[in-house]
Amino acid sequence: MRPRLLMTNDDGIESGFLHTLARALSGSFDITIAAPASEQSWIGRAVSRHREVTVERHPELPWPAWTIDGTPTDCINIALGNLMPAPPAAVVSGINIGYNTTVPLIYSSGTVAGALEGAFWGLPAFAVSQQIPDDIFAEVTRSKGRLPDEWQATLEENATHAADLIQRLLHAAPPQHPDAIVHNLNYPAVPQQPYETVLTVPAALQELPFYREIRPGVYGFHFQHGEERADSQLTDREALARGWVSHGILNFSALGRRLNN
Repeated sequence: MRPRLLMTNDDGIESGFLHTLARALSGSFDITIAAPASEQSWIGRAVSRHREVTVERHPELPWPAWTIDGTPTDCINIALGNLMPAPPAAVVSGINIGYNTTVPLIYSSGTVAGALEGAFWGLPAFAVSQQIPDDIFAEVTRSKGRLPDEWQATLEENATHAADLIQRLLHAAPPQHPDAIVHNLNYPAVPQQPYETVLTVPAALQELPFYREIRPGVYGFHFQHGEERADSQLTDREALARGWVSHGILNFSALGRRLNN
């Protein structure tokens, strides 16, 4: 029997990026999807505490799938706690439309949060993201992940690479890790050939305003990339700039531990 993966994302169950990764992974794994009914980007680890969450079968996909009217964290928690008869081998979140690099974006990311929920259940967890050029980002988001042909080919190659990397990492990992660890995989818009995967740390940023005044007293979201601070280690942003696949190993359990002097 093949191992089963539970997948989610934060761009919504209709995202072509999610479907592309699911197809690539289905060569080696059985797939189950529990994904948001609509886009849940920038929501972090939000939980729908004050309202009911609707869960429905999603028969349009070739894998068992539920569409869930909630956040990525809701999706994974509901699937693991109520919908799946047995735990999956791992949780995979993505492919996200846009990168999830740097400390501020990682904490804001619904994609990373979906993977993190799996890690909190003691499962291997992977977040996969794809850098998108600024000039086509808005259209790709609006169209739920539809890409021009030349970019679609790159996405499919990246998904194939991610599926192979996830398989290798699972084979090398212990059955259960005591810490909540997310493997944060970020793919550059134009990957270097042949692919090179490098271990990175999240880039530290000097934040810039995310909001600008639209009219007196009213502000709208306006993303800025932020200014990266110098770091002696290879950062996720630097890796993408060089065309490398960034592999960040994020140990969220370490947050609660006292620093050793």
